[in-house]
Amino acid sequence: MQIRLPRARDRWLAGAAALAVLAGAGTWTAVADDTAPAVHREDRVHSMPGAKIDTSYFTSGGDGRRPAVLLGHGFGGSKDDVRAQAERLARDGYAVLTWSARGFGRSTGQIGMNDPDHEVKDVSRLIDWLAKRPEVELDADGDPRVGMSGSSYGGAVSLLGAAYDPRVDAIAPQITYWNLADALFPDGVFKKLWAGIFFTTGSTAAADGTAPGGRPPADPGEPAEPPAGEAPAGQDRAAGQDAAGSGTRTTTASGRTAVPVNPDGCGRFQPVLCAMYERVAVAGKADALARKLLESRSPSAVGDRIKVPALIVQGQSDSLFPLTHADAMAKTIKANGAPVAVDWIAGGHDGGDRETDRVEARIADWFDRYLKEDKGADTGPAFRVSRTGGVDSTDGQALLRGATAPAYPGLTDSARQFTLTGREQRFSNPAGGTPPAISAVPGLTGGAGALSSLGVGLSLDFPGQFASFESAPLGASTRITGSPSIRVKVASDSGEAVLFGKVYDVGPDGRQQVLPAQLVAPVLVEDAKAGKEVELTLPAVDHEVDAGHRLRLALSATDLGYASPAAPATYTVSLAGRLSVPTAPAVRTEAAGLPWWVWGLPAAGALVAVALLLTAHRRTVAPAPDPERADVPLEITGLTKRYAKSADRYAVQDLSFRVEKGQVLGLLGPNGAGKTTTLRMLMGLIRPDDGEIRVFGHAIRPGAPVLSRVGAFVEGAGFLPHLSGRDNLELYWRATGRPAADAHIEEALEIAGLGDALARAVRTYSQGMRQRLAIAQAMLGMPDLLILDEPTNGLDPPQIREMRDVMIRYAAGGRTVIVSSHLLSEVEQSCTHLVVMDRGRLVQAGPVAEITGGSDTLLVTTAGDVPDAVVEKIAALPGIGSAARTDDGLLVRLDGATATAMITELVRLDVPLTGVGPHRRLEDAFLTLIGGSA
Repeated sequence: MQIRLPRARDRWLAGAAALAVLAGAGTWTAVADDTAPAVHREDRVHSMPGAKIDTSYFTSGGDGRRPAVLLGHGFGGSKDDVRAQAERLARDGYAVLTWSARGFGRSTGQIGMNDPDHEVKDVSRLIDWLAKRPEVELDADGDPRVGMSGSSYGGAVSLLGAAYDPRVDAIAPQITYWNLADALFPDGVFKKLWAGIFFTTGSTAAADGTAPGGRPPADPGEPAEPPAGEAPAGQDRAAGQDAAGSGTRTTTASGRTAVPVNPDGCGRFQPVLCAMYERVAVAGKADALARKLLESRSPSAVGDRIKVPALIVQGQSDSLFPLTHADAMAKTIKANGAPVAVDWIAGGHDGGDRETDRVEARIADWFDRYLKEDKGADTGPAFRVSRTGGVDSTDGQALLRGATAPAYPGLTDSARQFTLTGREQRFSNPAGGTPPAISAVPGLTGGAGALSSLGVGLSLDFPGQFASFESAPLGASTRITGSPSIRVKVASDSGEAVLFGKVYDVGPDGRQQVLPAQLVAPVLVEDAKAGKEVELTLPAVDHEVDAGHRLRLALSATDLGYASPAAPATYTVSLAGRLSVPTAPAVRTEAAGLPWWVWGLPAAGALVAVALLLTAHRRTVAPAPDPERADVPLEITGLTKRYAKSADRYAVQDLSFRVEKGQVLGLLGPNGAGKTTTLRMLMGLIRPDDGEIRVFGHAIRPGAPVLSRVGAFVEGAGFLPHLSGRDNLELYWRATGRPAADAHIEEALEIAGLGDALARAVRTYSQGMRQRLAIAQAMLGMPDLLILDEPTNGLDPPQIREMRDVMIRYAAGGRTVIVSSHLLSEVEQSCTHLVVMDRGRLVQAGPVAEITGGSDTLLVTTAGDVPDAVVEKIAALPGIGSAARTDDGLLVRLDGATATAMITELVRLDVPLTGVGPHRRLEDAFLTLIGGSA
């Protein structure tokens, strides 16, 4: 969680320091904040055989070449899902290409589940395109320096891209699969719930209106993708072409090509995949053909070709692609001689914390090392696992700590043996497999797997449908890191058994039990009529079992997420060995932080001392106040600020403007224009490289006394989450040392409009409520200059209107307001003056009426309504582009005619004129100004 420091004034610096410790062909667009280089995006549709692939290409600054990164998205998503990560990587100096895979987003074509002949070849064609870009670094002609990353579906295609295209130089797959057949048919058992989610997601209508089962038309001049089972023109089907155009034909036992029974229900899926799913879903079990098809499209089929550095990120809370997939990836790629790091995150497909910021930062470091060849880049430990260390009392979120090891331990490292007790037990598989036991429920548990580490158990086994065996109470706490295993003997009166194995953490009372990560391990036992010994490999987890707790092995006949035999059966199970539990002792958890008072008070004292020393020093060198400008709230002259890591890019460049008393000044500009950077320099939070800022004649320096006359809300405010809204404001004001009567706190609270919420802890506030409280804090003391950065974020329309009135009233009393906002309609109604910025420079400054004035559209006011027939005659006049009735009269757009000529014609038509003037909205003026400066 990012903690932002409160904006402090000089006279409460000592108190605020302590509080801070506590609280803390393409279309181009710019997408950046004010302190980072602008990111440019080019949207382009690439023509591929049988599909149109929608892409976005992100770059930022500089003329030199840089490595490229391809970012894939998850199943059912689109390129938009990875846009934020793409922008961050672009700012870090990469050329980033995102795309919507076939059948998703605005891309056409059929879903092939990363078919090597389609989706993977699309990746190679995109790499071909990158090789032709002048800003992309090349290793050789046609060979760009490129990395790949993505989650789930996109993670698998990064593995496949590295296997099939030797130009891929580094990969970072996240929460993905190694063998899709093992994921959907683990140990021969059909994972029906997840498989159903997959195929339902891909069987809905397409974004372009293509109905389920339909095929988007090919563009003229482009060869169409052949229908299922048909070879392209000139190619013999006997040559080995399958129903989806792959290199291997998929046929049934009769030798016929697999086709779906219900093609209208296939959506954008390749028919061969649809037929496979229908067949397996009806049978309730996988067959050899289904496994063969999915294995042929899995990274495991070409694992020996993946020989590039791989950062493997896998989820602990993931019943779809469990940790065993990451284990197989790591072992195979490492055996190929490539560097490998493994990171087990807290969340996954079943919910929980995906640790997005940390993971994406680590991926960037990985690419820095292996794409930019920055040997100083810290790629992190060879193995890391996130562990829960309690709950944050401020927001109820689980606290995570990393545990690391210098080498990946695998799933069976340093196993301890535990003796379980329990007699031979008989239990039943119910008819139809109903009711089923419950473990993970995709889409419903919402991260219940992560809750298991906090001692919350949500699993359910039905009496008479399971057997259980238990250990003695543990004498010491034991950390399970990997896959426990045990040998059992299984007998079934039907000759076949499907069991679901799980290890519970059972509390001292014997009743409270927790299923780590809500995971179970299915196993199909065949030829078991006379009894058969099998080795059960249980789910891979990282879980602490406390001293005094027991380990309970449960073997259930059913599970909601899987298909069980429909026919009733009786199973008999007995133990044939001890429970082997991997402990991975080399994996060490980071030490928990000390209580805040151990380090907080000394640190606060040090901060106060340093801040006071720096403030005193700066006051001695600050320019003398200018008495001639003592009544000028703000004057900025030649203000310049460069980016920290770039000598030729400016956040703000040679900016000059002046604000007078009583004005409400709107600071406008697109993202990356430099607005927030300007406001932060105005507040003394960052130093300009050049130029000067004077507030009431005083030069601004960090800690300048004149800042006590300034109230500001810039980039949010910091609050103590356990205190109420009112207590936070009162504490803030007491820290200034000023009399309570000067706070005008009731007036500020009335503005905030928080009502009864003022008595509640701030941690319970919504974003909009925090926004209003922060604005009230900025207004405490009724400062002479009030600065508001995006004050209407999180406010509803009535609150926005109230905020507009507050700003107008505030300035009418002789004070000055500066507001930065993207709501142009609000700026137009509330501001008297504007400063328009773009790319750090001043574009225009002046009164709103002056900037919005001048237009080819005139507002004609009339004494009464103008008949429709007359409006039509006006629109048909020579030199008139259009005419339309509005609440204020008529809007007439000139297209060659002069205003004088138009008025003459209106008089001739007996229009009862009362006035004619220009009509132009601020939005029109703003877009014109920004467009003109590009």
